Amino acid sequence: MIERLQVSPYELPLHRIWESARGGFVWRRGWLIQASAEGLHGYGDCAPLPAAGTETPEAAWEALRQAQACAASRSAETLLDALAPVLAAAPAARFALECALLDLASRRRGVPLRHGLSECARDEVPVNAMLGPLGTLAPADLQTACDAGFKVLKIKVGLQDPTAELKHLVELARHLPPGIGLRLDANGAWELDAARRLIDGLNPLPIESLEEPLREPDADRLAALQTGAAFPLARDESLHGPLHRRLADLDPATLGVRRIVLKPAVVGGLARTLTLSARARAAGVEVVVTSLVESAAGLWPTAQLAAAIGSPIPHGLATADWLDADLGPAPRPRHGQIDLPRTAGSGFDPSP
Repeated sequence: MIERLQVSPYELPLHRIWESARGGFVWRRGWLIQASAEGLHGYGDCAPLPAAGTETPEAAWEALRQAQACAASRSAETLLDALAPVLAAAPAARFALECALLDLASRRRGVPLRHGLSECARDEVPVNAMLGPLGTLAPADLQTACDAGFKVLKIKVGLQDPTAELKHLVELARHLPPGIGLRLDANGAWELDAARRLIDGLNPLPIESLEEPLREPDADRLAALQTGAAFPLARDESLHGPLHRRLADLDPATLGVRRIVLKPAVVGGLARTLTLSARARAAGVEVVVTSLVESAAGLWPTAQLAAAIGSPIPHGLATADWLDADLGPAPRPRHGQIDLPRTAGSGFDPSP
């Protein structure tokens, strides 16, 4: 039984702006969740980001307040069920609560969280480097990431004139070592004709994938673009919005792309993301898991989930270095991957 559910607000500065075609931010604000029982604690992070598909901070706080009010003396299994009507429109709050409960359960069982999600979970997770907006990058920035062992370098595009961006990418690609791919994220920046021209120009380059090319995503238009692309197109934030209420019934084969990007705080939890990932991979659709630039309390369980999914494609989890401060030690990649602890729980422990 849960003895106590503690909700503590936090503010964490970024060392520079996180920028995309949908806007940017320089702070991550949220709540650290701590579920306690029998002297053990499990942790979760509720850091809503409406531009990415979560609820507003106000809605998240209301959901957490109600969870705190009814958590005492309930089992972990019944708490989420009891809160289902409240959490239906609060995926970031649901993610945080589920992480705390699963972390606590895995600590009580004495196993890593990932093994509670899948018996076949890996002990390491390949990740991409997150380099930021294209306009800020020089060849030396790419070389630094390559020297650190990353094989996939993620770059935000769609912030400047498409022709200028393509020219910049062609120049950067000239300096890439063999075997290194560029993962581009347009965040829905382009109209159809511009996206088609960009893809034609990108095809000769070492592009690993392109996320959200269309301002108005449509499965048929995306499928037509995918036919002309030599690399996977991916859907991320466009999986939500109008699709959000039927994510549980989503057929990944009908999305018009070869890849989906899943953020557990937007999907509404680890278990839901694991289920959706399994359906996607069964349909031949690739899966990448990414963070919302959460604190270490959110990044650790997300990395555990990626290990349980087991996709060999690098995930978007190398985001801890963007924060100037954190709630505790965060997972940090070495040689392009995150090695997960063999100890019980998610791996998160709060700083004193």
